Amino acid sequence: MWIQKQLYLRARIRGFHLVTDEILQQLPELRQIRIGIMNILLQHTSASLTLNENADPAVRQDFEDYFNHTVPEKAPYYRHRDEGSDDLPAHLKSSLLGCSLLIPVSNGRLNLGTWQGIYLGEHRNHGGSRSLIITIHGE
Repeated sequence: MWIQKQLYLRARIRGFHLVTDEILQQLPELRQIRIGIMNILLQHTSASLTLNENADPAVRQDFEDYFNHTVPEKAPYYRHRDEGSDDLPAHLKSSLLGCSLLIPVSNGRLNLGTWQGIYLGEHRNHGGSRSLIITIHGE
């Protein structure tokens, strides 16, 4: 069985946000899958997806602090400046972290580790709603 649909995540402030539940609420079809895989594609170049700690919110703040330090705004060597000082750093952060995830599905649920959750990395100051393409293959 193949399932593909577009989902939307609500607009968020800049930072790393746990979005696992928001995605699952929009995917009742997942319960039909006994064994399979789910691909999530974030259709944006200034945000990212990653799997990490789902319990301690301090981890998400540490991620934001780390990436802001590693990929600073207003670096003198940036050429792409048309859309604001946060735009090119957002593109770099998106490329470093990636915009897709492949997650196993078992018995109608994502087969994540005990402390794993899906993060949306919102790298723009005003990124807006984000769209995802979800593709599930399984039986």
